[in-house]
Amino acid sequence: MRIRRILPAVIATAALAGLGLTGAASATAAAQGAPTDVTPSQCKQGGGTPDLMDNLCKGGMHNGERVD
Repeated sequence: MRIRRILPAVIATAALAGLGLTGAASATAAAQGAPTDVTPSQCKQGGGTPDLMDNLCKGGMHNGERVD
């Protein structure tokens, strides 16, 4: 009997979590479509190293993005 009460709650929670993940994935895909520029300090804060000769951020979360 206990499972009959818990199972619908688990299914509803999984469904709501799935909708949230889908929305986040589509928002991320849209954000990745446009090239972005980062400042040297943003590159450093993201764990990368700004290469001012190539104007690229190398490493970290902004890896490959243009440094402006």
